[in-house]
Amino acid sequence: MTAGLLCDFNNKRGIGVSSLREKLLKGERLLGTIVSVASPTVCELLSHAGFDWLFIDAEHGPLDVAAIQDLIRAAGTTPCLVRVPTLDEVAIKRVLDAGAEGIIVPLINHADEAKQAVAYAKYPPTGQRGVGIAGAQGYGFELDDYLARANEEITVVVQTEHVKAVANIEAIATTPGVDAVFVGPYDLSASLDTMGHVTDKAVVRAIDHITRACQAANTRLGVFGASAEAVRPYMDQGFTLIAAGTDTLLLGRGARELLEKMR
Repeated sequence: MTAGLLCDFNNKRGIGVSSLREKLLKGERLLGTIVSVASPTVCELLSHAGFDWLFIDAEHGPLDVAAIQDLIRAAGTTPCLVRVPTLDEVAIKRVLDAGAEGIIVPLINHADEAKQAVAYAKYPPTGQRGVGIAGAQGYGFELDDYLARANEEITVVVQTEHVKAVANIEAIATTPGVDAVFVGPYDLSASLDTMGHVTDKAVVRAIDHITRACQAANTRLGVFGASAEAVRPYMDQGFTLIAAGTDTLLLGRGARELLEKMR
């Protein structure tokens, strides 16, 4: 079987090519966008566009595991992180077995939750992930190699998007195995009673607090913004795991721009 027919984690990269986690921990800037529709063609197109990674959204997007696996396959050598719907052991296990190079876990408010996310993503003795034979393992053909590498190469990202997370950020950021903290400005603004106003002073103060805590812990920072302009201030502050725009936003804006130019 060839890599083109499998969601084989081990064939996502050539020999000697750094994993997404390795690049992240080195502090490299990684530019991505969100994939929310179950279209392998769109995912393949975004991969060819040159993004460093793709953010597959199974929290807000209508994506089941079969669709996620097809998207990961379509992404080719572009690494994919999947945002699971919630902190759930089975959901995390299934998307990793589908071939994701890591997970993004939403609404992490306490260090115990961050610790649990790591445990669900890592094999023993580090965690408690069960061993299965699926796309990530080359359906068994690459099982031994995958098991040897997975704990070092699977990326664990937790989202801080509530005022409770801000209060506990020092403990969350220092949780062993958490590779990055991903800020959710929109939900954070809602928890601060200023929904959608991501530049409100209270939101800015909260994000500044998260930023300082993560930088002190040497934990990488990530963020989503609807546009390049929205994420630029965070990039200037040292955020490196960047997701700008979504597949639907890119399509809609492109269509509207074309139409306006023709009128």
